[in-house]
Amino acid sequence: MEDILKDRLIEIENISQMIELFGKFDENIKLLEEELDVQIVVRQTQLHLLGKDQSVDLAYTVIKKLLDSIKEGGRIDKGKVRYFIQLAREGETDNLGELMGDIVCITHKGKQIKAKTLGQAKYIKAMKQNDIVFGIGPAGTGKTYLSMAMAVNSFKNKQISRIILTRPAVEAGEKLGFLPGDLQNKVDPYLRPLYDALHDLMGLETYTRLIERGVIEVAPLAYMRGRTLDDAFIILDEAQNTTSEQMKMFLTRLGVGSKAVINGDITQIDLPSGEKSGLVEAVQVLNGIKGIEFVHLTHRDVVRHELVMSIIRAYDEYNKRRSSTK
Repeated sequence: MEDILKDRLIEIENISQMIELFGKFDENIKLLEEELDVQIVVRQTQLHLLGKDQSVDLAYTVIKKLLDSIKEGGRIDKGKVRYFIQLAREGETDNLGELMGDIVCITHKGKQIKAKTLGQAKYIKAMKQNDIVFGIGPAGTGKTYLSMAMAVNSFKNKQISRIILTRPAVEAGEKLGFLPGDLQNKVDPYLRPLYDALHDLMGLETYTRLIERGVIEVAPLAYMRGRTLDDAFIILDEAQNTTSEQMKMFLTRLGVGSKAVINGDITQIDLPSGEKSGLVEAVQVLNGIKGIEFVHLTHRDVVRHELVMSIIRAYDEYNKRRSSTK
């Protein structure tokens, strides 16, 4: 006996929403059909979803949420479609409203910076509500960029008067001594991701002017020793490569009216063998203190090329297998 196909109708308000939903060469619709085992038939501004009951209902939920996102000014790509499908399968679509919340920052080119995943939304909320936030998760989850956007927004709103960005200059297979130039030239490559994010958010001209005035400071972690940082938004990036002493030193620099965000990926520690990561220790020591929040991001929050999520997941599974055989 053949399965009876269910048919659900979705009415799309205008052609621009249709174009955004379908994506380049209809790649988004093709992905929905493939992943959810449904057929999507287009008749003018109507979508007919054909397939088995559960598949059609799931596709209906995902497409309606994608259309809600479009109405809020969101862009749709294959990565976002996959993420919405995953959340729908796990019954978490009711939480998707968090992704249509406040704009964190607007770049100098007019681009709106908003959370793209539920983990990112939680991270942004934590930064708004706490003076010290730890963002822990793999590469590509937006830890650095979102914390920079929050810092820029806080500065524009006159909530702080300085932005201080720092990271440890740990040699990850490369020797600092062989790089040309003085100490600043040698550590600049380690700070490049911070420069790039600031250029994107503020524009080169504004960034250069604020650097010259000392409003923005980008420096290696060693430069923080002995200072008290008042009225500032301070970001420590690549915190997994801090030692216990460095982490304690950094956290105790926090002055009046300041916020600190500490970002890191505990799966990519480049410290010498036997040296304990200050980030790993901080999770154990500081967990539960009021005013400090730890946000753990996962492969589900990766917003780079869709293959990055698969790569991170594959390495996680590989490391679990290795640990279980030891």
